Amino acid sequence: MNFPLYIAKRYLFSKSSNNTINIITLIATIGVVVGTLALFIVLSGFSGLRVFSIGFLNTFDPDIKITSLKGKSFDFNTSIETVLLEQKGIASYSKVLEERAFFEFNQKTHVAYIKGVDSNYTRVNSMDTTVYVGTWLDPKIPQGVVIGNGISNTLSVGVFNFLDPLKIYVPKPGKGYITNPKNAFNKINTQPIGVFALTDEVDKTFTFVSLELAQELLSYKTSKISALEVKIANSKERDFIITELKNKLGNEFKVETREQLNAVFYKMLNTENLVLYLIFTLVLIIALFNVIGAIIMMILDKRENLKTLYSIGTTIKEIKRIFIYQGILLSVYGLFIGLSLGIILILLQKKYQLFMITQHLPYPVELTLLNIVIVMSTILVLGFLAAKIASSRISKKLVE
Repeated sequence: MNFPLYIAKRYLFSKSSNNTINIITLIATIGVVVGTLALFIVLSGFSGLRVFSIGFLNTFDPDIKITSLKGKSFDFNTSIETVLLEQKGIASYSKVLEERAFFEFNQKTHVAYIKGVDSNYTRVNSMDTTVYVGTWLDPKIPQGVVIGNGISNTLSVGVFNFLDPLKIYVPKPGKGYITNPKNAFNKINTQPIGVFALTDEVDKTFTFVSLELAQELLSYKTSKISALEVKIANSKERDFIITELKNKLGNEFKVETREQLNAVFYKMLNTENLVLYLIFTLVLIIALFNVIGAIIMMILDKRENLKTLYSIGTTIKEIKRIFIYQGILLSVYGLFIGLSLGIILILLQKKYQLFMITQHLPYPVELTLLNIVIVMSTILVLGFLAAKIASSRISKKLVE
């Protein structure tokens, strides 16, 4: 039998004759419970927001994007096509063409990007699922475009407005000075047939057109594109596929993952997660000062008992271990209650949507093993340090 652990359990779960000690111990336990609950809910809420935000990226950005290292465009030739067709693990790919453009509708103007996509695009990115008014690009409507919700609001343009076209301008390629502004731009008249809504940034930035229409506007050959967007069958094989593509395509192309395309966003998420963790860990540290106080008060209350233990041969080290165990047990007890309450709340939120961001959007939360491990590790480490600090007050002078 572990003698210090046995005594620690007796001290923790038996009421003290001094009611003040019982109140202080109760307050310390509640502090650990509340701190554990708060840390777990915050981490779970942030995990939910992370998954929620990344879901938007998964809709708009491909698993792999291939672009040219030299210039904004390149020729999609048979050798590149052969590499993609022969590469195992690629589920589908799409040719795209992006360019900055000037939009005009009914005397209102806006600067954004056109994104020309082929018929295979929706097999790579599910942007068609974000269209909430109208429809996605239709080959039967060659001049049709799908605009972002932000662009729609800025230009006050709806769908299937046959009276006024949405005019899109891009500068004509060439060198030298512009002598006649009227001849400086290529222009097409388009018909908005759909409006999509994803994120504020994407909604204000992109308008989707057919690849052929984009090439016509930019005066490009039919083989000229700005990127290839690739969907892979198994995410576990992505790194291998990227290595293979880099070797086969050579140094003229850049092959990037979704995370690399949004490196700033992922860095921001990780930084925010760390800052939140540190803030609530600080709250926990403050709460665990109550544990230190409770143990010190217990040491003073049990001073006569400690003298007896010392007289019958218990060492100072073993006496210190009694209160280290007591602090750990108190932390574990508070951890179990707080974590149990936290898990129950997260499960209730996921099922019954108790807390809402908007009328139709529940606050996203995720129950993950990593968050449970982080909370448990944090509480146990801080609880051990608190108990260690409190037990350091025990000396030979105190028990003699």
